Amino acid sequence: MVAQKLSELRRTLAAGAAEQFYSNLAYWGSKHPKADPKRHGLEVLRDIPYILSDAAHHRLDVYRPTKRDSLLPVVMYIHGGGFRILSKDTHWIFGIGFARKGYAVFNLNYRLAPNHAFPAAAIDVCKAYEWIVNNAERFGGDPSRIIIAGESAGANLCAMVAIAACCERPEPWAKALLQLPAPIAVMPSCGLHQVSDARRFGRRRKLPRFITDQLETIAIDYLGETQGEHAMADPLLVLEEGVEVHRPMPPFLLTVGTRDPILDDTRRLDAALRAMGVACETHYYEGEGHAFQALVWREKAKTWWGDSLRFMKRAVDHSDANRES
Repeated sequence: MVAQKLSELRRTLAAGAAEQFYSNLAYWGSKHPKADPKRHGLEVLRDIPYILSDAAHHRLDVYRPTKRDSLLPVVMYIHGGGFRILSKDTHWIFGIGFARKGYAVFNLNYRLAPNHAFPAAAIDVCKAYEWIVNNAERFGGDPSRIIIAGESAGANLCAMVAIAACCERPEPWAKALLQLPAPIAVMPSCGLHQVSDARRFGRRRKLPRFITDQLETIAIDYLGETQGEHAMADPLLVLEEGVEVHRPMPPFLLTVGTRDPILDDTRRLDAALRAMGVACETHYYEGEGHAFQALVWREKAKTWWGDSLRFMKRAVDHSDANRES
């Protein structure tokens, strides 16, 4: 009992330290002159509710170019943080980074564990997708050209939304997406695509204890009391085990650093998508760790942004060509 309590305390302290570190990094980064949206010709509409709720976890920010001649392709960005920490406010850099290249970016919050276990986050992002489809035009976005992007836990939720949008699922909260326009592309970066069996990474190779502790905490807190009823918390397993596709799944861009402790989930997702015949482009960034792309001043991060923007342009161009044909 004492050992269990110590382990729980260690995991809680580590999560708190991680949230403080990334929140501080995001806050001070936002004070840099280059972080001013106006400097990039952008405007930001903040704290827009996507569900009838006063809660901060049901709000999103819209980043968009100030000058717009037509409806813009949309990026729905889902932040990471192990389903437990961080927010749209810590991920402002993705709003600016994509919007300055001509996208309307919807950067959203969702409910976090452990106070809100699965399927709370999944329900929220599905509701957010539905809201974006129905409201994108009001904010200058084209609901028929939506790209879903996210990192880490957000990558898991990206893959989950793609499955819900293209496959008939039993979960009531996923059903509405099959009636909406499907995303034109999905970009899950450094994803934790299977939350269950957190010890699998340690069986593959020896990992530092604080990493294995955090992975176990994510599984415990996110899955909560839903043990055995959490298929869509593990989108990787859904795809590996086979799922009936009712309309073609969009192309995927998978990106991950070779020193990321959860690298193997990206490899497995790549194999699962290819086995299904889904177009999949995968990039491995030598020597990079988890979520390295947020450190935008580094060379490999710049490469990540270039790879991502080229993939996005191809997806938009392909969507435009299909509409014209």
